[in-house]
Order: sequence, then structure tokens, then C-alpha cells
Amino acid sequence: MKKIKFFLMALVAVVIATSIVACNKDEESSNWVKYQDAVTKNVKANKQHNKAILLVAFGSTWQQAYDAFDGTVAAYKQKFPNYDIFLSFSSAICINRAAAGENVDPRNFYAPNFWLNAFAQEGVRYSEIVVQSLQVIPGEEYTRVINYIKDFANNANGDLDDDYLSKVVLKLGVPLLQDAEKDVPEVAQRLDALYKTTAAKDIVAFMGHGNPDEYDTYKANVRYTELEEALQLFSPNYFVGTVDMMENFKTHVYDRMDEAGLNDDTRKVYLHPLMSINGDHGHNDMAGDDLPEDVNKNSYTFLQLQALANEEGEVEDCSWKNYFGANGSGFVCTDETVIPKGLLELPTIREVWMNHTQDAINGEALEYYHSKNPE
Repeated sequence: MKKIKFFLMALVAVVIATSIVACNKDEESSNWVKYQDAVTKNVKANKQHNKAILLVAFGSTWQQAYDAFDGTVAAYKQKFPNYDIFLSFSSAICINRAAAGENVDPRNFYAPNFWLNAFAQEGVRYSEIVVQSLQVIPGEEYTRVINYIKDFANNANGDLDDDYLSKVVLKLGVPLLQDAEKDVPEVAQRLDALYKTTAAKDIVAFMGHGNPDEYDTYKANVRYTELEEALQLFSPNYFVGTVDMMENFKTHVYDRMDEAGLNDDTRKVYLHPLMSINGDHGHNDMAGDDLPEDVNKNSYTFLQLQALANEEGEVEDCSWKNYFGANGSGFVCTDETVIPKGLLELPTIREVWMNHTQDAINGEALEYYHSKNPE
């Protein structure tokens, strides 16, 4: 009798679990259809030309970032009047939080695959699609951009017209610091033109994102080191660090400043996001009021913070502003020395991305298409 009872209980559990999985799949499928319908409707309503540019950003949930993206779209429309311009987010977290209205009023952004699929729908079918990465370095997120294009070109979901995919012209605009020999010195020169007066006396420290070693696709982290070297040809007071790159945290940036003898209690440290937008990292990791747990915000010293460095040399849960501005650091770093501007808010830097788009337009088409039904 017990065996029959246990069997029935197990059978009910399996049925319930199967039902939950089925419901989850149905919900996921329903959302996918809903998102695709929304994007396709948007594209059809705004289609004015036969060519399109899709800007791909990681994303954000800050109004300042949204303003930067809107400004970038407007600049692209002016620069490329024969193209329809659209913007997408590659981060599902940013997409979901934006839709939920985190920090700002709710706003819908969608992943690149929905936009690319919409471009291929009957009644749209752009003859040329240019995908422009708004990443700074050709790292992990840039790889995702490439994979979106490959999935689209090869009809990964099997629901697009194969004949159209065999003919559409696909092009790819590269990240800001794609090329070490061309882009790095050009961006350094443009940044110096903006901040050379400040760097003549004080320090300008740029904070990039970076990738942990295991995610350092294409070994792209080296671009931060190369940019610092290029900037220091203009002034020894420029530095470039990151949030995630090993051996290039804020603590390592400080060590380089110390080795150069710059911490003499007279210099200010100006902080600047080396990211496309001034979002969560810029507001919190760079310019926030974060301090490690149990640190007294009214009496902490730089030596106390240094003693909290982890095995990787980073002092966690401490903003750049509080680290460089701590008593005894040898620097002055406060809210007044924060430069809260993402790179897309700097027209001369944004222009480098736009030049990459023009280069893509002038260049060869991508050869990502492979028919699933060869003759």
C-alpha cells in the first residue's frame, strides 16, 4: 500500500514539475513574441530609407545615460541622413530594469536580435544593415555583438527568409579602441585636447570597465594600458584604470601615481568615466560614497583603506573618489573633482565611433551568411 502511495505522490510531483516547466516555456515564448511584435511595429512605423544603422550599447538605467543615447541617435541621424537609425541594449539586466523603471521612468529597450529580425520582415527588408558597437574595447560585449549578427545571418531560429539573408548587405562598425595603432593615439589626442589644461597641473584619472582575465576576449584589456601610455606622451598626469581588469584597479593606479612622485598633497585627482555613458559604474564605483563595512566615514584614513586590500590588490566596496580622497593619500579628490561625462557625451570622442561606422559603410560586407539549405 505504501509503495502505491509513494508512486502516486511521485507521479503527482512529476506532473506538477512538468506543468511548471511548460508554463515557464509558454511564458518565455509569449514574451519573445510580444517583444518581437513591439520592435517590428516600431521599425515599420519609422522606416524611411532602405538602409539601417543599429547602434548596440550594453545599456544602463540612468537618465543621464538615456540622454547620452538619445543625443547619439540624433547625431547619427544628422551624420547619416540616408539611413534609419535604431538603438539596442545587449544587457538583459539593463533591459529589464529599464522597463521596470529603475532610477527613471519606465522605458523599453530591446536586444539586437529583435531589431535584426524586424529588419528582415516583409514590408521592411533593408538592403543594407550596419551594426555599430558602442563598446569602448573589443572585449566580451563586442563578441556578443558579433554573435548576434552571425545568428541573424545564419537564420538561427529558422524563421527568416533565406533568400533575403543571402542578399542583404551586413556591415560592422568596431568599438572605440579597436585598433592599437590608429584608434588609441587618436582617442588620446582628442582626450588631451579636452583636458590638457587640467592635466597641466593636476591628475586626470579615467576609469574604464575592463574584463576579468577569464573574460578578456581578444586580450582587449591591453587597450587601457596602451591608452595610458599614449596619454602620458602629452602629460605624465594622465592615468587609466578599470573596475575589472587585473593589475589595473584603483589601487594599482595609485601605485603608479606614487611611483611617479605625484602624491605631494598639492594635486587634485579629477575622475572621468572611460565608458560610453556615465551610468552605474560612474555614479557608484567611481564617484559614489561607498566605503568598506566597519570603516568610519568621518575618520577613516588612506592607510586603513590600503590595509583592506584583497588578494588581488583591490579595496572592495570603496569608490575611487573615497580612495583617492582619503586622508593621507597625498591627493585631493572630492565631488568637485568628478567629471561626470560618458564618452558619448563628448562630441569629439563620439565622432570616432561615427568614423568607424563610415569606415564600415565604405568597407567590404561581412561574409557571415551560410545557407542551411545548400543546393
